[in-house]
Amino acid sequence: MKRTGVFICRCGINIAGTVDVEKVAKELYKHTGVVHSEDYIYMCSDPGQNLIVEAIKEKKLDSVIIACCSPTLHETTFRNAAKSAGLNPFQCEIANIREQCSWVHKDMEKATEKSIKITRSAVERVRRNESLEPISIPVTRKALVIGGGISGIQSALDLANSGFEVILVERSPSIGGHMIQLSETFPTLDCSQCILTPKMVEASKHPKINLMTYSEVQEISGYVGNFKVKILKKPTYVDPDKCTLCDECTRVCPVVVPNEFDIGLTGRRAIYIPFPQSIPATYTLDIKACPGLLPIACGKCEDVCEPNAIDFDMKPEIIEEEVGTIIAATGYDLYEKELMSEYGYGKYPDVLDGLQFERLCSASGPTMGKILRPSDHKEPKEVVFVQCVGSRDPELHCAYCSKICCMYTAKHAMLFKHHVHDGQAYIFYIDIRSGGKGYEEFVQRAVEEDGVLYLRGKVSKIFGDKGKLKVWGVDTLSGKDIEIDADMVVLAMATRPSKGAEELAKKLKIAIDKDGFLSEAHPKLRPVESVTSGMFLAGAAQAPKDIPEAVAQASGAAAKAITILSQERLYHAPTVAMVNVNLCTGCEMCVHVCPYDALSLKDGKVEVNEVLCEGCGTCSATCLRAAIQIKNLTPLQVHEMIKACLGG
Repeated sequence: MKRTGVFICRCGINIAGTVDVEKVAKELYKHTGVVHSEDYIYMCSDPGQNLIVEAIKEKKLDSVIIACCSPTLHETTFRNAAKSAGLNPFQCEIANIREQCSWVHKDMEKATEKSIKITRSAVERVRRNESLEPISIPVTRKALVIGGGISGIQSALDLANSGFEVILVERSPSIGGHMIQLSETFPTLDCSQCILTPKMVEASKHPKINLMTYSEVQEISGYVGNFKVKILKKPTYVDPDKCTLCDECTRVCPVVVPNEFDIGLTGRRAIYIPFPQSIPATYTLDIKACPGLLPIACGKCEDVCEPNAIDFDMKPEIIEEEVGTIIAATGYDLYEKELMSEYGYGKYPDVLDGLQFERLCSASGPTMGKILRPSDHKEPKEVVFVQCVGSRDPELHCAYCSKICCMYTAKHAMLFKHHVHDGQAYIFYIDIRSGGKGYEEFVQRAVEEDGVLYLRGKVSKIFGDKGKLKVWGVDTLSGKDIEIDADMVVLAMATRPSKGAEELAKKLKIAIDKDGFLSEAHPKLRPVESVTSGMFLAGAAQAPKDIPEAVAQASGAAAKAITILSQERLYHAPTVAMVNVNLCTGCEMCVHVCPYDALSLKDGKVEVNEVLCEGCGTCSATCLRAAIQIKNLTPLQVHEMIKACLGG
C-alpha cells in the first residue's frame, strides 16, 4: 500500500474561517495508508511547498494530497513541488476544500465534516494512481491570426517580428477593421488612419506575413502545435498584379449599392476599392451586386480595362495550411439599430449611429470632413448624443456595458464643436465611465472648454416634427422633463460580437459567454487564452474594449503564442482516455459524444488521439461495456472515492 501524505492549507481564513483544518488533519491521519498529515497557513507559499518536499523525502511518501483551493489554480504548483522531491507529479492530487466547501458553507461543523470526506476521497483516488509521463508532440512554427483589425494586425506583427511565419486572414477585401473608419481617436484626437495605415502597410510588406484578404476560415482540425486549417479564398475577379488602379471600371459600372465603409451614407459600384488606403490596393467585384457572370450580363468593366486585369474565370480556392497556434481577433459590430424603433433609426435620415458620425467627421468621409445633415446637406446647429443605446438594458437589449461609448460620445461632441463653433451639443447619459489614462481629463475638457451639456437621464422617444427631430428625455438631476428640437441625433449603439463569430467559435471549439463574445480560460489569470489549448483571444472578440486595451491584449496573445512556437516540442497531460480493445465492440457511441474529436474508429476498434483528449470522461460515462476509461480516474477509483465520502 502507498505511503500517503496529506497537507491541508488554511488559505489564511478563506478555508480556516469555515473549516477546522486541525481536525481535518487529525482525522486524515487515521485514514488507512496516510502516514503523514499536517496543516499550514499557506501551502502555496515557499515555506508551504518546502514542507511538502521535506515530508516526501523524510517520510518516503509514495503519494501526496493537498487539500486546498481549485486544482485550476495550484495543481501545477504542487505537482512541480512533488517532482522536485523525486516523486512522480501524477502521484499528487488536489482535494478542493475551498471552492467546493468553505466558500459555500457557513456551518463550521458541517463544512469540516465535508472537508474530511472530500480529502478522504482524494486519498482513495491517489492510492490507485499510475505514475505517468507527459505526452510529447512536435510543433509547427507558424501562426494563424483570424481578423485584420487593429488587434489582428498587432498580433501578426508581433509574431512576425519574433521570426515566426503568420497567416493573417480577413474576410473583407481590406484589412483595417473599424479603426480605419474612425476620424480621430480619444483621448489624444490623433487621426486614426494616420496611426493605423503604417501598421497596415508593414503587415502587407512583412516577409513573414501571408496576408489573405477576402478569405474565411472554413475548417479547423488537429491540436495545439499541429492545427490543420482550410481557408476559403473568395474570387475578386480582378488580378492585383495587372490592375493599375486607373478607376475606369468604376466609372462605367451601372450598379450602385450602399457603401459599407461609409455605413450607407454614400454608394459604391459593384466593382470597387473599399477606401483610398486599402491594403491590398486592388479592386473587388461584388458578385452579389453585379448583374451576373454566368452568363455575363454586363461586362462593361472588362471592356474598358486596358491592362486586362478583369478575370471573370476566377474561382473560389480552398487553401490548406498547418499552424501551431491560432489567434482569434474577430472584432465587433454595432447592435442592430432597427431594434431601437423608439429612436427613429431608419425612419429619419438624420438619426445616425456612432460610426456614421465618424465618417461625417473624417476628412476622407462622404462630406470631406464637414458635418452636414444627410437629409438636406445643411450644417446642424443642435445635435443630441444618446449614450447606452442598447447597452445596460437587460430587459430588452444587451445587459453589459459597451465600455467605449462614454469616451467616444465625448469625442463626438468635441469634434462637433470644433467643426460647428456656434453649435450646441447635448449628451444624454446614465453615468460616465472614463477609466483609462487621460480619459477623465478628456471628458472634463469636453464640458469645460467646449461647452458640451451633459443631461443625466434616458431618452424615451425621438420623432420628426416640422423639419426637426423632437427628442423627449428626462434630467434626473433636476427632476425635469427635457424636450429638444434637434437637427441631428447620434446614437451610441452597443457593441456586439462580429457577425459569424459564433459560427467561428464552433469551428475553433472555443467557448462563448452569455453575450456571445469569445470566452477566456480565466478572467484574471488567463485573460488572453481560450479553454482550447493553443488558441488565443485578442481585442473586441473577447469583450468590448478601446484601442489601447485591444492593442495590449493583441500583444499579450502574441506573446502567449510565441511561448508555444518557440519550443521544439510540447508536452500534454497524460491523464487521457485508454481503450480496452478486448471489450470494445466498435459501436462508436464514445466517438459521437467526444467534445474534442479525440476518438475515431480504426479496424473496428476505437482509437484515442492522446494529444486531442482532455480527459473529460464523457466517453467513459457513455460506454456500455466499460471499454474506455480515463487514466488515474478509472471507474474503480471513482467507486472508491464515493465509498470514502459515504463513510464506507
